[in-house]
Amino acid sequence: MAVLAPILVLFPSAARAASPTLELAIELDPGTRRLAVRADIVPASRDFRFELHEALEVTAATADGKPLAVRPAGRRGLIRAWQVALPPAADRLHLEYTGTLPALDPTLDHRDVLQGLSPVASPEGSFLPSGGAWYPRPAALFTYRVTVTVPGDQRALVPGRQQSEEISADGSGPYRARIEFAQPAEGIDLMAGPWVVRERMMPRASAEPVRLRTYFFRDLDAIPGLADGYLDDSQRYLERYGEEIGSYPFTEFSVVASPLPTGFGMPTLTYLGADVLKLPFIRATSLGHEVLHNWWGNGVYVDYAHGNWAEGLTTFMADYAYKESESAEAARAMRLGWLRDFAAVPAGDQQSLADFRSRTHGAAAAVGYGKAAMLFVMLRDAIGEDAFRSGIRAFWQAQKFRTASWRDLRTAFERASGRSLNAFFEQWGDRAGGPAVRIAGAGARRTAEGARLTLTVEQNAPAYALHLPVQLVFPDRAEMRWIDVEGERQAVTMDVGAMPTGVRLDPELQVWRVLGQEQLPPILRQWIIARAPSLAQASAAPDVREAAAALAQRFFELKPQAIALAEMTQGSAPVLLAGLHADVDAALERAGLPPRPERLAGRGSAQVWTVPVPAGAPVAVVSARDAESLRALLRPLPHYGAQSWLVFEDARLVERGVWPAPARLIPVRGAEEIQHRPVTMADS
Repeated sequence: MAVLAPILVLFPSAARAASPTLELAIELDPGTRRLAVRADIVPASRDFRFELHEALEVTAATADGKPLAVRPAGRRGLIRAWQVALPPAADRLHLEYTGTLPALDPTLDHRDVLQGLSPVASPEGSFLPSGGAWYPRPAALFTYRVTVTVPGDQRALVPGRQQSEEISADGSGPYRARIEFAQPAEGIDLMAGPWVVRERMMPRASAEPVRLRTYFFRDLDAIPGLADGYLDDSQRYLERYGEEIGSYPFTEFSVVASPLPTGFGMPTLTYLGADVLKLPFIRATSLGHEVLHNWWGNGVYVDYAHGNWAEGLTTFMADYAYKESESAEAARAMRLGWLRDFAAVPAGDQQSLADFRSRTHGAAAAVGYGKAAMLFVMLRDAIGEDAFRSGIRAFWQAQKFRTASWRDLRTAFERASGRSLNAFFEQWGDRAGGPAVRIAGAGARRTAEGARLTLTVEQNAPAYALHLPVQLVFPDRAEMRWIDVEGERQAVTMDVGAMPTGVRLDPELQVWRVLGQEQLPPILRQWIIARAPSLAQASAAPDVREAAAALAQRFFELKPQAIALAEMTQGSAPVLLAGLHADVDAALERAGLPPRPERLAGRGSAQVWTVPVPAGAPVAVVSARDAESLRALLRPLPHYGAQSWLVFEDARLVERGVWPAPARLIPVRGAEEIQHRPVTMADS
């Protein structure tokens, strides 16, 4: 198969570099989906093994102008492995390969994207992901230079520093960009699309300016103020994190629109779904998260063999920090969301932070994002704000463009705080799950100075070493104290100025733990990640049943079993009841379940809510005006696992919420009462 004629002179050959290098000359035609590549490689080993997608065929392999044999070395799904041996005198391998890429599938949802993508192309947008085996990877870390050419109505880029670009004035000639990544990189993602490009230079006092860009589709670019808003906010986040962590390590940052529901942070850019970019809250939330990944994950690489720390640290310093800036109530609500998500994960699906690699499903996200972010909340509480900030900056300076682990983070915080954190990181990082801790009893006796309070604290075995906040409630005020416990059952005594009437354990939810049932109203995550979900159809109309079945297939991570309405309250597995409003109301009444909540009645085209069921199978309800209203929920509904109820107007979310569940107040008994009555076991 012939390779397209080269259109550039490749970078000159060099002596074997300290790190492996890759030089690519790429021609991509999104209309025909044709990809042709010339690759010059300085590999880590002369016995070079590489992978290519099955759509790509090697057409030439040479070293010093002499042909080499490329031998098959196995297969993994759609990816084929190859092996080629360089002669002793050769430093550089030259490969040529070509093929027709798979077509982009615009119907993919975010779960499909998270499971990994093959390289895809179309005139509406092309995405060649780093893990898609579209280029020969020289080593785990390598530097690269890329020249990419696409038709004149397209634009293309890879992460890195743009050396040059060529654009014909009338659009009749090709578009060509030359990009270099001089630091060790983990891979190369290539994106192309019919974008309008906006640019701004961001000045820096002690470094060269940063080139800020948006690559937006025409309809997106036409929204008044949208591109400028993304440029403004990109600069704001870059300046913020440059001050908090250390100077931004690159010279570019771009916001690139994707035709797929992606949300990827890559070195020098973020690749976000075009529909997501239109949402008004994205610039205040997701954009900052993706900018921060240029430090965590793309500036310091993750040692995945020992757990992915980058998602948790990024969530803590971005999403959670924004909530803290908003209000204490907003930050508490986010912590509550993490703990409720965790409580929805079956024990068999729980993993440790050391085992978390990436978010491929809801159970993994509850740990890799929620638990990891909470670890940093607890760490900051333990060592103090100043030591925490010093540890962050020291970690960055020590590990920039290196692969780092949880152990490296621990070392940085130990040096900053001057204390050993080995036990802290071991119990929160290496153990799956979390402590189920409660105040089993509280008693006090009066003293000359006020009162002496004794708390009996219990937790599951093996016990954690816990630093726990406890709220003391007095008739006229409340006061927070911190206690340390490390046994399965331990009495903690403290002197207080007056007799408290009650106590609450961790009312602000500052410690990772298994919440008591009274703090766990049902949320949709319990259904999304259920191991054996069921679907009960309330309506008989074929179009409604078809729409409900399609929605259940998209909503659950595993295929649901269809059950009869009479079986809805039997067993213990989560059940989704779906249908039209009147049919749903009748099905709830026949099953003896609570009726439609008053706050939802008559609102929107569709309503979704969870039903608190004291015994039997937990039930969630999707009630819609018609079949089309059910179909409108196919894309949005799986995104709202942290909610108890939702109201939609077509595909647009109108309102959402979580059923209230305050922390339980444990009464404090006087000394005389304790002598005559046994301590009761009460969750806190």
